[in-house]
Amino acid sequence: MKSESRLKTLLSAITAVMLLSCTAYLWASEGALNPPDDGTDSLQDTTEDSDSGSASVASPADPMVDPAADHPPVIPLADAVTTADGLAEPLALLNAEIPPGTYKQLSWTATELFEGVPVSTPVLVVNGKLPGPTLCLTAAVHGDELNGIEMVRRIMHDLDPQKLSGAVLGVPIVNLQGFRRASRYLPDRRDLNRYFPGNPSGSAAARIAYSFFTEIVIHCDALIDLHTGSFERTNLPQLRADLRNPDVVTLTQGFGATVILHSSPAKGTLRYAATSAGIPAVTLEAGGPSQLELKEVKHGVKGIETLLHTLGMVKKKRLWGDPEPVYYRSTWVRADRGGILLADVSLGSTVRQGDLLGTITDPMNNASTRLYSPYSGRIIGMARNQVVMPGFAVFHVGIQTDETPANETGTDESAADDPLAEESGGDDYVDGMSE
Repeated sequence: MKSESRLKTLLSAITAVMLLSCTAYLWASEGALNPPDDGTDSLQDTTEDSDSGSASVASPADPMVDPAADHPPVIPLADAVTTADGLAEPLALLNAEIPPGTYKQLSWTATELFEGVPVSTPVLVVNGKLPGPTLCLTAAVHGDELNGIEMVRRIMHDLDPQKLSGAVLGVPIVNLQGFRRASRYLPDRRDLNRYFPGNPSGSAAARIAYSFFTEIVIHCDALIDLHTGSFERTNLPQLRADLRNPDVVTLTQGFGATVILHSSPAKGTLRYAATSAGIPAVTLEAGGPSQLELKEVKHGVKGIETLLHTLGMVKKKRLWGDPEPVYYRSTWVRADRGGILLADVSLGSTVRQGDLLGTITDPMNNASTRLYSPYSGRIIGMARNQVVMPGFAVFHVGIQTDETPANETGTDESAADDPLAEESGGDDYVDGMSE
């Protein structure tokens, strides 16, 4: 009996040691996979499905599913309400049915934690009493971008389903795992907005993207993706849109006095996947990460409410000032050396070619480098005062021209030949633009 008791005690001790070892390993792995968002301007986002704990050659990128249009737009978005016939119908979504004239909160579950606990995200749905299009509002695809969360909350809870034509879906926090960690990324350091429309058998990011796209986005007729600047940069409220698409132009024209920047969406972004599936989409950039900025929130809410009125989905008028310009070209001014950045211009400032934008000072030898605007235009994005490294994207200058994107092909080759078209893809899409 004593021998049996000693054996049980020994086995219990061994089990405890193994559990402690596993816990320590998991915490160490989490730290290795999730370095702090230190604001460095490196190309962190990748679609390579590599094992970050392995020294072996990285696997090829996840193949994404083809986002074929399930419902190609036969009727222009601008006419979707006026041409709607009959009565509104129940909206089938996430294994639920939302009757016309009602509000409902649903839950979308895309993945689970390592211990098997599901990760559920709220989805707010207002199905109007009258027929019309379905508009989708998405926020916090990057988990540290807070302004869009508050925009969705204010808009969704201010809608009256008895007076709404069509339906509005609001997802305040798409990347719930990143949001809980106050991080732009998923726990494996992947950027969710580089994996749409996703892959049901790919990496964690690809699976989450596929679930969100097929269970929610594909049910919409138009989409507004809400973002902020990235890595301690802030953006003047602006719409990123491919102005070659007539339905996308309808979305931009409905926002009122909001700056519009023409840009072809990069492959893997939610905007790209939605538009490719026949769902016109724009990205609203407003403010910076990790802060709740009420001025930018109010601008976004007013813009979306104006859009709902313009589309005929609600009858509430929003009064705006003079229209903001459309920028078909823009460029980033980058730091040539490291040091402390102090800006001499503010967000929204009008600048001329050669104007001083800011200085970067070496804190050790006190040597300063000045940054000048290479073009006349407007500051539509900029870094907050901070310590920067060489190559950091500091000032985003919108260049007002008479050119239109009518003759663009949208290919990577055309963008590569134009130094001002780098926003259509490439490094700046990751480090300078939040989307």
